[in-house]
Amino acid sequence: MMKHNLKIFSGIYFLFTFLIVLSNTALSQQKGINLKVIFENKVKSDSIILYDSIYTNPFGEKYSINKFRYYISNVRLVNNQGVFTKNTASFLIDEADPQSKEINLKVPMGHYKRLYFLLGVDSSKNVSGAQDGALDPTKDMFWTWNTGYVMAKLEGISTSSSLVNNKYEYHIGGFEGKYNVLKEISFDLPEADDLKPINQLTILITADVNEWWNAVHEIKIIQHAAINSPGALALAMSDNYSKMFRIKKIIIN
Repeated sequence: MMKHNLKIFSGIYFLFTFLIVLSNTALSQQKGINLKVIFENKVKSDSIILYDSIYTNPFGEKYSINKFRYYISNVRLVNNQGVFTKNTASFLIDEADPQSKEINLKVPMGHYKRLYFLLGVDSSKNVSGAQDGALDPTKDMFWTWNTGYVMAKLEGISTSSSLVNNKYEYHIGGFEGKYNVLKEISFDLPEADDLKPINQLTILITADVNEWWNAVHEIKIIQHAAINSPGALALAMSDNYSKMFRIKKIIIN
């Protein structure tokens, strides 16, 4: 009789232990991982100081930077099974706003091997009517419902520019047809143990403005001091600036 009771007690104990583990696992998956993506804008290795510092592009043209903004959308991670996390939010990275350069998301636990994001605003959002947050038209990153959002903006002063007051300005947009400037950016992530829910994955990404001029196509300020509409030049510039990103550091803690 005692042996029988002992078996019953052991069974109940193991069942109770199993339910606790199962409950903790479910709770852990619900909590997930804190994903932080930080963008650090540079000119080569130099920090950007708006309106003040003078930089030199690959053609020897001197320039300063007054505005530097770009949209990041659909930040996703892919795991070892090829399954993506889902996120459709858009974020405006603005050099004038330090807080804007940090994106914080919650993602499920998992072995993640690759980071993806869209450089620009998803095509569907360009024709979705008035929006708020990062996509609010008052952010000065929207043209019209026909041409959509400015995906990236770079403005400043250059002695190589023939525009009034030596201004240069690149407002790059276009979300459909052969002049679609949207770019999907991706990076491999290092192999890591299964990330626990208390852990935070921090990815520091640098963006080098100097890649705007000649990463793929040569675009000189003296020849093209302004790009303000969708077309071949905007597409060429988007090819260039899509190459400006590098992963500087990944921290798992």
